[in-house]
Amino acid sequence: MKDDVWALVHAERAALIDDLAHLDDERWSTPSLCAGWSVHDVAAHLVDTARTTRLGFVAGLVRARFDFDRQNTRGVERERGATPGETLERLRRVAARTSTPPAPLDSRLVEEVVHGEDIRRPVGLTRSYPRQAVVRALRLQTRTPASFGGAKELTTRVRLTATDTDLAIGTGPEAKGPALALLLAVSGRRTALDELEGPGAAALAEASPLS
Repeated sequence: MKDDVWALVHAERAALIDDLAHLDDERWSTPSLCAGWSVHDVAAHLVDTARTTRLGFVAGLVRARFDFDRQNTRGVERERGATPGETLERLRRVAARTSTPPAPLDSRLVEEVVHGEDIRRPVGLTRSYPRQAVVRALRLQTRTPASFGGAKELTTRVRLTATDTDLAIGTGPEAKGPALALLLAVSGRRTALDELEGPGAAALAEASPLS
């Protein structure tokens, strides 16, 4: 099971590295779907999360006074190279790593898929993600409390139905659309809401304040 997840994670890292290699420096400065972060910042964040170990995460959180946002900001500052090329090289060097913070392993898929879209959509790139990667990421997000960046509470008010795979989660008014759009919506990315339909889509819109 672990090998299956890491194979998906490594494939996503390799695909993103390939996409980033074709961007000129100006497009690296494009605002990402992460509020306040550029494409370059998100790439640096992915370097940081790929390097993170369980012990390192706890130590970093203590240094950040248990402020997740501060911890992430410091990670970006630490791993962001002086140039896009330098950051890309750092991402290449960590692409095969299997270290992880103290979180479910599928959280690595959430990182790679959601942040992959944070980068790709603003610069006009598309990717056909493996269905298994998207579904596993979506299932984890809907099991994770909002306090940890998930949408567990939301599933008590909205039924999420994927139109491109056999997946339905939650209770309440239905929001339906592609699994990737559902994943982005429950991860706070408003850009995917236009791909959803049904009475539950409005509840998702209210719960997606980030971008």
